[in-house]
Amino acid sequence: MFKLITRNLLRHPVRSVLTMGSLLVAFFLLCFLRSAVTTLEAGVEAADSKRLWVQSAVSLFVDLPLAYQPKIEAVDGVARTCKWQWFGGYFREPENFFAQFACDPPRLLEMWPEMKIADGSAEAFLSQRTSCVIGRALADKYGWNVGDRIPITGALFPRPGGEPWVFDVAAIYEPTKATLDSTTMFFHWDYFYESVEAIEGEPPQVGVFVLEVAAGADPTSIMGQVDALFENGPQRVQTTTEAEFSRQFVSMVGNVPRLVALIGGGVFVAILLAVVNTMLMAAREQTRDVGILKSMGFTDGAVFRYFLVQSLFLCVVGGGLGIAFALLSQTAFGAAMGMFFPGYAVLPSTAAIAAGLAVAMGLLAGLVPAREAARLRTVDVLRAIE
Repeated sequence: MFKLITRNLLRHPVRSVLTMGSLLVAFFLLCFLRSAVTTLEAGVEAADSKRLWVQSAVSLFVDLPLAYQPKIEAVDGVARTCKWQWFGGYFREPENFFAQFACDPPRLLEMWPEMKIADGSAEAFLSQRTSCVIGRALADKYGWNVGDRIPITGALFPRPGGEPWVFDVAAIYEPTKATLDSTTMFFHWDYFYESVEAIEGEPPQVGVFVLEVAAGADPTSIMGQVDALFENGPQRVQTTTEAEFSRQFVSMVGNVPRLVALIGGGVFVAILLAVVNTMLMAAREQTRDVGILKSMGFTDGAVFRYFLVQSLFLCVVGGGLGIAFALLSQTAFGAAMGMFFPGYAVLPSTAAIAAGLAVAMGLLAGLVPAREAARLRTVDVLRAIE
């Protein structure tokens, strides 16, 4: 039967290749979209419960006064704090954009143990004012090594005459958790502060403060105390857990899981209809073959299974290629989209769901043509041939 199936599929090679190609694209898209969602969810689940994020109650894009930091540190139960300020620069050309943050280097390394220094040293990062630490994926993308000097054009904080900021690569890190991506650069707050103050004539403010909860302290109580501390301004704040902060960041691009479900469902239905149409055409073209098979003793059940297996073969091969492409490309996609999807990966569960859908699609697409072929009467088919 398998030989007969392959012969019939190769009867119209262009149609078969186009159908398998559409299945490949559809199942690759399904794997990619679901992997994006599972990656975001993994980042939320892996969030450190000891870290709390303090942002403006108005918007994440509204900065906070620098004077807030010592007041937050004075709250009972706060072990330490770290400033994060989005820099928004690019390397040589605007399309070479990646995340950069000015921060407190000692606090950064203390509060993010998942930042494993792979090359260079933490000491070099801490000791040099213009030094920076960069992620492995970022270093690989641009070919940067420890000791290199990186010119970054400040889009939000430009230098006079468009001159770039210059940073020295002191270390390269590799994240050990999905809460941190490897396409980010961190540099000294002091260097940023002094430079901006000298250029603009006034000191910069802070994007967010990250605080670490002391052992035994109640995070909920601390969040309430910090919010109450600045209730009357000058800038009200909203303190959240790291998991909730990540969730809010994801929600900025809308309801991602629902959007993915809608797109995936639409793709599945569209491709299912295309495969059904392909199988109906194949069934009409194979009417003569059905008559011959039945005259040779093939039962209705055997003919039914023949067309069902033919549809199943088409969907499993096309879907399998799409799943394989998604698995093979996950490293490249992870490097390209690490800033938005840290730790991007196609989980085995995603591949298993896609494989199950490929089988289900094959069965559904072959059901109608298989039923029609099984109901054909041998004498009617042979009379039509004559």
